[in-house]
Amino acid sequence: MQLSEISTLMEKAVGEAGAAPDAAGLESVRIQYLGRNGMVQAIMQALKDAPPEQRKDYGQAANQFKQAVQAAIDARRAELDNQPAAPAAGFDYTLPGSWPGSGRKHPITHIIDRSIEIFRGIGFVVAEGPDIEDEFHNFDALNTPKIHPSRDPQDTFYLASGHLLRTHTSPVQIRYMEQHPPPVRVIAPGRAYRRDTTDATHSASFHQIEGLYVDRKVSLANLKADVGYYLSRLMEREVEIRMRPHFFPFTEPSVELDFSCHVCGGKGCRVCKNSGWIEIAGAGMVDPNVFKAAGYDPEAVTGYAFGLGVERLAMILYGIPDIRLLYENDQRFLNQF
Repeated sequence: MQLSEISTLMEKAVGEAGAAPDAAGLESVRIQYLGRNGMVQAIMQALKDAPPEQRKDYGQAANQFKQAVQAAIDARRAELDNQPAAPAAGFDYTLPGSWPGSGRKHPITHIIDRSIEIFRGIGFVVAEGPDIEDEFHNFDALNTPKIHPSRDPQDTFYLASGHLLRTHTSPVQIRYMEQHPPPVRVIAPGRAYRRDTTDATHSASFHQIEGLYVDRKVSLANLKADVGYYLSRLMEREVEIRMRPHFFPFTEPSVELDFSCHVCGGKGCRVCKNSGWIEIAGAGMVDPNVFKAAGYDPEAVTGYAFGLGVERLAMILYGIPDIRLLYENDQRFLNQF
């Protein structure tokens, strides 16, 4: 190959690179001239066969050829990358665009997030624990006797390993107290599991928000004030709290917490069944045996605990008549929130 032929070939290659219609055509040009078996190999062979006095000129021509062709390919590739994509065949680009709509939080997620925000505002921190628990943390440490009905396989999901699906989020408070000295002020939102027959108000899997406050001289007055503040913020109106005597193995004394109906203001309506009150939580003062199981001195500290049902809060807050609506993933239902 003569030196003049190299110059002509370079002009031809640069022109073809600049005229490549698309990326595939440009790649064909690159392979033809700069590939392993391309024209550049013929130029290098001519360099080897050239007389010694011409090898310098051949070498310069070969380098110039490679650099010029590569520069032309790079320039054309940049042009192709910046070109707007052609509309798909059969697509009418004059039609207005359709917006898919933004996502929404599920009512359960919204209430949990809002509850965390409210309780954090009064000094609580969030604690978490495993869904698969052992009997000690789920029952024994919570002062639940061996003969208690909740420990029966008809009420609790037991696993072959001897563990179980936690029946409430209360085990989280035991695990937290085992790792942290008093004072503690925590909430434990999470999922719980019980062998309930699913109906309009019950589900085998549900959510709770457990609360625990332990310090010196904590009383039921603290419980009433904190839960009342939380519910007033959640319901976005002032509510009253009342306590009714009850029994739970892990609290003494134990109470059921009711709050004045947020719909009628306590006057009586369909939502509160004309009583003016809505049951919202089980609560009470932490039993001394629970403190002992967690390693606390019951003579030095006192504390309260409460458990709120998230699904029940959602049904009250949004007027949902059937708990199953929260789990059916019906977009017509969820889009209302």
